[in-house]
Amino acid sequence: MGKLGLISLAVAALAALFGERIINLRKRTLATRELTQHHLPNCVTLKNLDYGSEDITILRDGLAFISAGLQYPGLSAKDVTGKIFILDLQDPRMKPVELRMPWNFDLESFNPHGISLYTDPSDNTVYLFVVNHPQYKSQVELFRFVEDELSLVHLKTIKHELLHSVNDIHAVGVDCFYATNDHYFATDFLKFLVEPFLAQPWGNVVYYSPKEVKVASEGYYMANGINISPDKRHMYVVDILDHNVHVLERKKDNVLASVKTVAVGSLCDNVEVDPETGDLWLGCHPNGWKVFMFDHNDPPGSEVIRIQNIHSDQPVVTQVYADDGHVIIGSSVATTYEGKLLIGTVFDKALVCDLK
Repeated sequence: MGKLGLISLAVAALAALFGERIINLRKRTLATRELTQHHLPNCVTLKNLDYGSEDITILRDGLAFISAGLQYPGLSAKDVTGKIFILDLQDPRMKPVELRMPWNFDLESFNPHGISLYTDPSDNTVYLFVVNHPQYKSQVELFRFVEDELSLVHLKTIKHELLHSVNDIHAVGVDCFYATNDHYFATDFLKFLVEPFLAQPWGNVVYYSPKEVKVASEGYYMANGINISPDKRHMYVVDILDHNVHVLERKKDNVLASVKTVAVGSLCDNVEVDPETGDLWLGCHPNGWKVFMFDHNDPPGSEVIRIQNIHSDQPVVTQVYADDGHVIIGSSVATTYEGKLLIGTVFDKALVCDLK
């Protein structure tokens, strides 16, 4: 075979490989899935959140913290400054208020992603952990919440080579947490253009404390949301591209041991846990292909999934809400409080609906 023949074979092989990878990516992003509308009564758009509400987490007294303004390569986020809002769910006005940020914090590069709250049992001080992506890098910001002033005090920035592509975070102490890395590579080209086509289970969960930083769990196609059970014995990690939730047992050395996975049939993003029932609430992307190939005429939809009795032999997975993108685009989180369901998005508005 001549040189031209070898070149032709190589080109054909590369084309076949590329085609197979595209087919695999479309399968993982549920590109052919069609969504049936499943709306809830009395849904209202929350004010002040026109540029996303990527993550939402709630204190027991009904104060919801919301990260807004995420800039993510390839998605249709606006060129706005990242912000943290607070919403008092006991206030009938349902109006999110922007928290005052400290003067010595770099607001221009603030790009908030996943968030987590930790209340110190010794003095009830509330700490807010925020995944931040200045210039698309990854670091964690630690704040103290001052309720009387509706403000945040910046305590420190946490960086580590293992925290290279952080998506979500869950605090387990005043200065320690678990965090998910949704990608293996750190550089943008490899992370956003090469890695999706490879589609390998290279994502992981990292445990961080001032004394120890290590990989606590690995083997995820795209590790995303993370949260903890009410009894603090188990962690839940969402693998968005494998369409499931991992149940993991916390060990004394902070390693997470796999217990099982629960299929959700959607590309679920963040996960919140009801502190009373232990139910999991997930904001999901029913068709991820539409997210990446964004078309205003055929926008990506939104889905909310609830998992009950996740530790039983037969967990109950229920679709609670679904929209084809004409009411709300790209839901990334869902959480509940006293009969209300909050739905946040990557770069669209946020909704609050009645569950009953």
